Amino acid sequence: MSHPLDLLLSRVQKPARYVGGEVGAVSLGTAPELRAAFCFPDTYEIGMSHLGLQILYGRMNQPAWMRCERAFAPWPDMEALLREHRLPLTALESGDALSAFDLLAFTLQYELSYSNVLNMLDLGGVPVRSAERGGPWPLIVAGGPCALNPEPLADFIDIFAVGDGEDVILELTALLREAKREQWDKPAILRAAARIEGLYVPALYTPAYRPDGTLEALTPSEGAPETVRRRVVSDLDQAFYPTHPVVPNTAVVHERVMLELFRGCIRGCRFCQAGHVTRPVRARSPETLARQGIEALQNTGFEEIALTSLSSSDYPELPALCDALLDYCEPRRVGLSLPSLRADSFSRELMERVQRVRKSGLTFAPEAGTPRLRDVINKNLTEADLMNACAAAFGGGWTAVKLYFMLGLPTETGEDVTAIAELAHRVFLLWRRTTPDKTRGVRVSASVSLFVPKPHTPFQWAAMESGGEFRRRIDLLKAACRKQITLNWHDPDTSYWEAVLARGDRRAGGAIYRAWQSGARLDGWGEHFRPALWQAAFEAEGLDPDFYALRERGPDEVLPWGHIDTGVSRAFLRREYEKALRGETTPDCRTQCAGCGASQYGGECGVERHA
Repeated sequence: MSHPLDLLLSRVQKPARYVGGEVGAVSLGTAPELRAAFCFPDTYEIGMSHLGLQILYGRMNQPAWMRCERAFAPWPDMEALLREHRLPLTALESGDALSAFDLLAFTLQYELSYSNVLNMLDLGGVPVRSAERGGPWPLIVAGGPCALNPEPLADFIDIFAVGDGEDVILELTALLREAKREQWDKPAILRAAARIEGLYVPALYTPAYRPDGTLEALTPSEGAPETVRRRVVSDLDQAFYPTHPVVPNTAVVHERVMLELFRGCIRGCRFCQAGHVTRPVRARSPETLARQGIEALQNTGFEEIALTSLSSSDYPELPALCDALLDYCEPRRVGLSLPSLRADSFSRELMERVQRVRKSGLTFAPEAGTPRLRDVINKNLTEADLMNACAAAFGGGWTAVKLYFMLGLPTETGEDVTAIAELAHRVFLLWRRTTPDKTRGVRVSASVSLFVPKPHTPFQWAAMESGGEFRRRIDLLKAACRKQITLNWHDPDTSYWEAVLARGDRRAGGAIYRAWQSGARLDGWGEHFRPALWQAAFEAEGLDPDFYALRERGPDEVLPWGHIDTGVSRAFLRREYEKALRGETTPDCRTQCAGCGASQYGGECGVERHA
């Protein structure tokens, strides 16, 4: 059977992005009652490296009455050809246009992918604005971390899924199956969907604004709840895991099995959205993990398995799990990696066992250069912790250490900035003191991201630094770094617009639409990002982007995302922000319960697990 894009494939850079047919992809078979397409608003290489795609794709293909396919954002060369030949963006499995599906499910992993969502809809033959789509099909749904502030995309998405998606997506699709059988109209579908826990229907809410531009209220109608409670999968041992994932047919970012140890985090870093919105900690058992990991390796042929979580070294049964996996991996030359380690729980013995097949560099995240600022962000990590971990690594033969920091954290001073360079240099001096054989050299790198205040964190009220101030601090850090340190930093413009969209309200949707119409595409890729285009779009809508990114929020201000209930209370977040400004820390959940509120969702709090 010929592919709809056959005539175009020879004219694009990476044709394998668009053809499908991979091992593990769903077979078409007979026509299902409900057709869905999982849409990843970035390129194939990014999307196929994402565990969430594999989980939801597999989960949605479990019911016999539904089939889920995949679609990805095209690279500009393919988009130009599609528009030139008036061909639609299609799903990989069938080659059908996105407009032919009943459900299009987008995942929102990064704010700068918003323009890709609009572009994929348009290329797929689907009207971009919800109000322009007359009938119910296709229904547009979106989930993922950015759905925790759904308002900037409220004009384009029919339903947002908030929280873990494995169960709520099947409840929604069962509803859509019934609606399709009984020929419900779109308003009836939306009203019914709003009654499912974890689903937010923006058309049923009306925003009102104060004269100063802040949000006054978001008023529900037609029985929609005032707050939307996040969905949580409490038992990960019973949750779906893709032991038969789709194996990419071209190089992707992460060519490996990803084994999810647990969700949630006990640590409480105040800048970290993921650590707050995925509480409480819910872990898989080592027996389940070993079985799932080995099955996935057998079914894919991958030569690496990564143990993923927000802080893998916090998994209590990690040594036993690694031993069980290594019994399978080591004879087969399959690498085992731990990409998320804390310096205060680094074990040289464990890492030597894990990296018997191949040894990679190590990454630690002090986040700040001074103890004072680490207390502000509640990192609960000392310089001694870092130095002990690096000494153990150097003693074990490691010659590459990457250190992650952030610039622009609340209360940061010039001394905090230069301390980043000084701390990195002390790591280099530690290697020189403790390593007799220096013939191999060492690589110490400092990678610096720029602080973006995110919703549902203690810092959601904080102001972001301006681009000019970030550039000044980057120059200060560059001047302080010695030649032995490799320094990398994020682009201030990219971080600024990430903050604008992360903290935007529903009015930002008009600017997103204008930016897309003006050519915004693939904004997460540096070579395609044009900040001037976004600035012009906001100005044309009469909006000041500084209002969203650079403004300190008042303690009683109605926040655009305030109707989304993640389980962590606003009162707790505010207490944490005030403690941050005083430089006070909060113990991790394993030591003492901080009363965040997430226990309402069940699971196991760290303090309960180790009581």
